[in-house]
Amino acid sequence: MIISVIGEGDARPDIADLAERVGAELAKHGVTVACGGLGGVMEAVSRGAKAAGGVTVGILPGNDPNDGNPWIDIPILTGMGYARNAIVAKTGMAVIAVGGAYGTLSEIGHALGDGIPVIGLRTWTLSRNGDEDTAIVLASDPSDAVHKAIEAAQAREESLRLRTH
Repeated sequence: MIISVIGEGDARPDIADLAERVGAELAKHGVTVACGGLGGVMEAVSRGAKAAGGVTVGILPGNDPNDGNPWIDIPILTGMGYARNAIVAKTGMAVIAVGGAYGTLSEIGHALGDGIPVIGLRTWTLSRNGDEDTAIVLASDPSDAVHKAIEAAQAREESLRLRTH
């Protein structure tokens, strides 16, 4: 199973700590972590996953595998800049958003627009026409985020399996 983790490239220490803990929890559950491959939340989640023996995929904006953070096992070079956000969002069976700036918001939009579950940990909230939009499932801590993401990913996998049979 692959779960994408998204968040700000210039993460505050508290957000980076949450992301690192998310990475470790995902790896402990045998989940491969996909992210944008650079710094901030992406680096922290990758570091946490590697520390717990996990596998990491970095979907990089450029053409140089050396641009990825040191904890990326599999660099995917896109040469697409921010357009690679769509690929990051679509790679996981679910997405965990930790913190986040506008790039994170675009990834949330890509995921939700395609029915990919998004779990939020201290991230964006949404409203539509002044009403709260609850499409982002909120988590209380890294463990809760991972549990909810795995559960949502399993449900999505089952739904996709049923559609193909």
